[in-house]
Amino acid sequence: MEDPTGLVVSADIYAITAFIGYLAILIGVGVWASRFSSKGISEYFIAGRQMNRFVVALSAVVSGRSVWLLLGVTGMAYVRGPSAVWAVLGYIVVELFLFLYYARRLRNFTEARNCITVPDFFAERFNDKNGYLRITIVIIFLIFMIGYISSQFVGGGKAFASGFGLEMNQGILLTAFIVVVYTILGGFLAVSITDMIQAIFMILALVVLPAVAIFNFGGLTELLSHLELMDAIYVDPFAISVGAAIGFVGIGLGSPGNPHILARYMSIDSSKHLKTAAVVGTVWNVIMAWGAVFIGLAGRAYFPEISMLPAEDTENLFPLLAQQHLHPVLFGIVLASIFAAIMSTADSQLLVAASSVVRDIYEKIIRKGKAVPQKKLVLYSRLVVLVLVVLSVLFGFFAEELVFWLVLFAWAGLGASIGPTSILALYWRKTTRAGVFAGLITGTVVTIIWYLVPVLRQSMYELIPGFIAALFATWIVSLFTKPEPDTERAFEEMFEEGADD
Repeated sequence: MEDPTGLVVSADIYAITAFIGYLAILIGVGVWASRFSSKGISEYFIAGRQMNRFVVALSAVVSGRSVWLLLGVTGMAYVRGPSAVWAVLGYIVVELFLFLYYARRLRNFTEARNCITVPDFFAERFNDKNGYLRITIVIIFLIFMIGYISSQFVGGGKAFASGFGLEMNQGILLTAFIVVVYTILGGFLAVSITDMIQAIFMILALVVLPAVAIFNFGGLTELLSHLELMDAIYVDPFAISVGAAIGFVGIGLGSPGNPHILARYMSIDSSKHLKTAAVVGTVWNVIMAWGAVFIGLAGRAYFPEISMLPAEDTENLFPLLAQQHLHPVLFGIVLASIFAAIMSTADSQLLVAASSVVRDIYEKIIRKGKAVPQKKLVLYSRLVVLVLVVLSVLFGFFAEELVFWLVLFAWAGLGASIGPTSILALYWRKTTRAGVFAGLITGTVVTIIWYLVPVLRQSMYELIPGFIAALFATWIVSLFTKPEPDTERAFEEMFEEGADD
């Protein structure tokens, strides 16, 4: 694809070969993991709670970042300079807290009560006998996740178009096909192992590319001096309003509400290993974040005008800079890293959405009290994954422009509804089922209204008011309602020996 300056973003045979090798690894992992994942839905959706601490750390980090980090944050740093780092500070701090404290309680409680999904956790914590709470959470998942998954497929189509010259729709289909193959075959085990591999690809791209580009420019001092001459904002991390900084940092509030991240905490082999996972995950988060920021800064030095970027789109900066400064094989790895970010999020969300349909609706409500063979549940789960992929692809075809705006909206919706209610469920004994209902509905409604009203959307990221409103709604309603029977005992299970040390 050519831009007005004549620059071409395309891959040669070396890059294509490297990329195909990467895809072969992903599908190979799916085939390898298929036997284990076929044993039952616990194995299919959370790998039987047997995941290694390092796999959990890297999988949790990359599944939460998506293509937004590699294309969105690099483009943001290109436009705003190092103040873009505020957009990553929030989730780094919040996820460190989640690993160290939140995850331990969630992991031990879900094991004690045999919870496989996030709705499982809420249903057990609040004695949801009629299933209404479970259904409400599943509806919220599906409202926000179809657009979220679609955005990843559209991101893949965009990368295929700029990297390999394919049509956008062809790229969307190819991305969806690759994801669906290893996700259907290998389930959570394959998704987590491939996430770890993809984390390595992402870190290589986010470290090697800015290092090479800055070295070729004459070093970091030369680069920063050049940027300062262009405009002081390109070297000032505090060149941002207080409101914008709060909005950026507030992005981190979405982490405790996004179920594809929470599933990682539930899958670790022992809660005692979460401290190690916290260190590994945080270091990985910091390195990737600064790598993305420095790519944006280097890009501004090399391409001072946005008209120099393909299609005048800042999201094309990452592959363009890589093509100009890296060997074709490394360029292939950079393209693979973009797909790694896309796939590590899409596959995780597909599993969460499928688990909510099969486990929470079919097994726990439709077939309540009846034994269902585990292999049948796994088969249904694979079929649901396929259906969700088809729906997401169709949505992507008809909403290619809109779908990218839905990424942060979906992150906000899940974060505002599930985040505050799950935190209070884990940390406040007096939280009631009615309070959780109030928080779930309030967080969802406030997020949607805030997003749809332009004057509100322009004033603050919808996650922040949605999260605060849901937190207060849960708290206030819980104060004036009685807890369901056995909820006190459910809360105490999180503090039994070994559960919160």
